[in-house]
Amino acid sequence: MEKKTVQDYIDIINQKKWDAHNIQWLYIDINAKELMTEVEPKVNNLTACCKAMMEIMLEGDRFMELPKVKTKIGGALTVRYYCDNLSPERRKYSEVNQ
Repeated sequence: MEKKTVQDYIDIINQKKWDAHNIQWLYIDINAKELMTEVEPKVNNLTACCKAMMEIMLEGDRFMELPKVKTKIGGALTVRYYCDNLSPERRKYSEVNQ
């Protein structure tokens, strides 16, 4: 079985955000280690998972916990994604927080 790509993880996170939006949740918290274990049990693909988590962040989303490494690649990475407004017009987190 091939490892998931960054795009695969982006699609999975987007689906989780839309599922939360559709049941009117304000936000969801996603932890890298838990997501990777759910999507790819017994596979170490933390880099793709974390890169996707950071890539998909929108303006207003927040890091709840950061790994102790500069790259932010680690199982501790936890992001709060706000799901009340998933408009495509929301800017990416990376565009706002440079």
